[in-house]
Amino acid sequence: MTERFRAQQGRGSLGDDLPFNADGLLLLTHTGAKTGKRRTNPLGYLELGGAGRLFVVASFMGAPRHPDWYRNVVASPEVTVELGGQTFEATASVPQGAEYAALFLEAVAKWPFLAEHQARTNRVIPLVELRRHS
Repeated sequence: MTERFRAQQGRGSLGDDLPFNADGLLLLTHTGAKTGKRRTNPLGYLELGGAGRLFVVASFMGAPRHPDWYRNVVASPEVTVELGGQTFEATASVPQGAEYAALFLEAVAKWPFLAEHQARTNRVIPLVELRRHS
């Protein structure tokens, strides 16, 4: 899927065998916390909080543990983002407290399935902001 995404510059259908379009995805390249190897994950993204702030959600479909990519970006927050044919460096950060609560409500309004994911797990599903370097 990563190759298809890149070939299509993040636009359009990724094929009949995949249930989503590239338009709602980005590629997040991060460094493995244990291995130090660079890894790339296709993730859905949201713009939340106004001013074009870019977020990915570590829901892992409501699994009891965080996805590996989340643990990696917390350990090493300097990442590379590919979105709509653009590639840029960014810093990953995890909002907390009242900011998180407001952003998560906004995320659920856009993606109602996130409420179901949260109901499946005891962990708080993190939001990760990807702040583009200037």
